[in-house]
Amino acid sequence: SIATGVLIIMILTIDVHFEQGDLVNYIICLAAGGLWYMALSLAVSQFRPYRIAQHTLGECVMKVGEYLKLKSGFYTTSQEPDEIYKKLVDQQIIVHEQQDLVREVLFKNRMITKNPSNTARLLVLIFSDLNDIFEQSMATHYDYKAIRSLFGDTAVLNHLHKIIFNIGTELENMGVEINANEKPVALVDFRPQLEALKLEIDQVENNLVLMKILINLRNIISRIQTIYSYFKEKKLETAISSEKDLGRFVSHQNFDLKLFLENLTFDSAIFRHSIRVAIVCVVGYLISKIISGSHSYWILLTILVILKPAFSLSKERNYQRLIGTFIGGLAGALIIYYVHDETARFIFLLIFMVGAYSFQRLNYVVSVLFMTPFILIMFSFIGMGDLNLVKERIIDTFIGSFIALIASYFIFPSWEYPQLKNYMRNLLIANYNYLADAADGLTGKGFNITEYKLIRKELNLSSANMASALQRMLSEPKSKQKNVKEVQKFIVLSHTLSSYIATLIATLNRGENKQVNPVHIKIIRKALFQLSEAIKLLKSQEDKFQESEIKIPETAIKVIEDTVDSKLITEQLEFVNTVAGDLLKISEKI
Repeated sequence: SIATGVLIIMILTIDVHFEQGDLVNYIICLAAGGLWYMALSLAVSQFRPYRIAQHTLGECVMKVGEYLKLKSGFYTTSQEPDEIYKKLVDQQIIVHEQQDLVREVLFKNRMITKNPSNTARLLVLIFSDLNDIFEQSMATHYDYKAIRSLFGDTAVLNHLHKIIFNIGTELENMGVEINANEKPVALVDFRPQLEALKLEIDQVENNLVLMKILINLRNIISRIQTIYSYFKEKKLETAISSEKDLGRFVSHQNFDLKLFLENLTFDSAIFRHSIRVAIVCVVGYLISKIISGSHSYWILLTILVILKPAFSLSKERNYQRLIGTFIGGLAGALIIYYVHDETARFIFLLIFMVGAYSFQRLNYVVSVLFMTPFILIMFSFIGMGDLNLVKERIIDTFIGSFIALIASYFIFPSWEYPQLKNYMRNLLIANYNYLADAADGLTGKGFNITEYKLIRKELNLSSANMASALQRMLSEPKSKQKNVKEVQKFIVLSHTLSSYIATLIATLNRGENKQVNPVHIKIIRKALFQLSEAIKLLKSQEDKFQESEIKIPETAIKVIEDTVDSKLITEQLEFVNTVAGDLLKISEKI
């Protein structure tokens, strides 16, 4: 951010010839503006310290609600499971990114972590339970084709679809209310629906899987009701947050000189991008000198904003910039041409300014669309706003966009496929650690809540990174895309595996089981071995992977019982082992 700010200042002053003393005045004005903005930001954060956290948390709650509404499609025959899987993976990326953003905002705020008020504790408690709800929603994962085949002629599926969809709607409404700083109120009383569902399930034969789904739904609804209860002051005072060591849930950036020096090589994507930016900026500057116009530095600004390390990101930002500038330029031209009253123009200026900065992180196209007329109207107040300025702005943006796009393809390009193996390996390691944690539950050791949630967070982050990498590769030229079907299948299988493991952990967490079933240990060891072999196939220069050893405590009681719970765990482990084997096969092909 500091380097980008320096580059922007240099570009804006590249054609300015300072007289004696003007440079000092310029620096003072620039510093004064920065200090004023910093003071304003600090004042706002002190006045409403939790507003940003509320906003990001509300968005996260809504995204989880959307995920559940998508998942309800598994219980209808109108949608193909494979299509739903693809949508779920995309939505899962969004949820994981939003979760990470909430952690950054929530757990790096000292007012929340050091001296938490009731509002701070409320936000932390909601986020903790929301993560559990999301994991529980992932745990409701089964062979949906088999479920449709077995129970498609009953009313159970439609009832399940309705309840899960309503839960998603409930969460969306809760997110809206949290975002608006309002006390959320429940829309639906789920008790009658759950009772009716229980009666329907009891009338169906071989209903073990349906009972498992019902239990998961009860747990999710119970969590939602717990969140509602936090808004009652007495309940909030007695509630205990399960999020210990909050700082461990946030990624920290260490400034390492050795790491910096190691990246000064063409093997580093960041170094190649830096050289690319330098070369392209020189080319853009030379072209701006050839083209007549008083604001040709807009070419350099466009290059700086559009050019990204990955080709796909540069391509996406390119289209967004062009569309926003063209439409915004037309809007600005119409206002300058038809609106001559300065008061009216000033009102438009304020509207466009607020819109530009409000949508900067939400929707870049809309942000640029507002930013362009904002700049044009601002120039009109200093006597430089005419239609020639509009034309110059659009032409310079198109030139800068063209240069940036060509450079992304030909000058030290960075394609996604060579990096995919690292993302796949990291995702396999995260799943391995997640399954190893489940193995501790099978041996009767129990779960360390903090360590378990850290493992879950790492899995979520790895899943989001993997899916994002695939999306970036799909936006690259066809000639640069390799093993697309295999990678897509790998992501779906990984999502399936993590869901099965979540289901297994949820089952193990329901009881204080100190008995060890050797059959379960044998299956989970086989699954871990297959994941380990897949990880070894995707070799990395920095091999940080360590295999886990499953040790059975001497105090554990070894038994082989043919109980309902034991059968269910065996079935879930078989699912896990099968998917682990499929992941190994896919890894061999890539």
